[in-house]
Formats: sequence, structure tokens, C-alpha cells
Amino acid sequence: MRLPLPAVLALLLVVLPACSDDTGASNDAASDQTTIPFEKEGRLAFVQDGDTLVALDIEVADTDSARERGMMQRDGFPSERSGMLFPFSEEKTRSFWMANTPLALDLFFLNADSRVVRIKKYAQPNSASSIPSKAPAQYVLETGAGVADSYGIVEGARARWRRTDE
Repeated sequence: MRLPLPAVLALLLVVLPACSDDTGASNDAASDQTTIPFEKEGRLAFVQDGDTLVALDIEVADTDSARERGMMQRDGFPSERSGMLFPFSEEKTRSFWMANTPLALDLFFLNADSRVVRIKKYAQPNSASSIPSKAPAQYVLETGAGVADSYGIVEGARARWRRTDE
């Protein structure tokens, strides 16, 4: 039995939207995952030769669970001038990775004097490769990729940070 062309077109109009992902229903695992909001807990400024290169709003990852989670389950930072600071109790060689982190980042490794000892620019998202500090570091700052280049931040620059009550 052969259906007339108008009947075939009408049938397609009914069936095709049912196959689409754009139904408004949440049926994939990614959309069920909760996104963790950015919480402004401080300010950090990069300074070189007495000039402030950029000031950032920062979230401070100072617990084991916050450090472990880092930027996982995050779509990004609220702005280009935001970052996540990881303070540690002692200065030593550090190593970070990008596993389960869906966005490219710049990583700034800072020594106990808050001087930049290494910058890893444009760290690859979702990579299990280790990113070592190559020198002892007590702090690590993660920002969106491109911040180092956009603001001229280089190794040897100093960071000044403080917690805020906002």
C-alpha cells in the first residue's frame, strides 16, 4: 500500500519532533548534574614593578574537598577577572591536573612570598596529564585561559590577595 505524499509529510511532522533533543525534557546525564556557583571570597591583584596588572575576584579553595573539586562541575568563571585560589599550609613542589575540568585554564604557581614561579597557559581541558610547578609553591591560582596573555602576567610578578566579607 502506497501512502499519498501529503499523508507521508504529515506523518513525518508528527514523528520527527519526537526524535529531537529539543523537547524541553531533561533526558541526559549532563543536564542532571548540578553546577556549582562561584562564591566570591576575596580579591587578588597581580603586581609588577609597582603597577597593578589586574585585580581579580577569587574563590578560595582552602579545604581538602574544595581543592579536590576545583573547577569540576563548573561552566566557567563569572567574568574574565575571576579565579580560584588554592592556598596550602606549606611551600613545596605542586602538581595539578585538568581531569574532569571542562574548560581551558591558566595556572599560576606562587611561592610563599606570593611571587609567580610558573605559569601554565591554556591548560588542556579534561586532561589527566600532570602539570608540575617546577619550583616550590604555596599557592596556585586558576583563571580562565588567556588571562596571563591578556594582562601581561609573567613569571616573577607578585600577587597580593586578601579575603573579603562580601
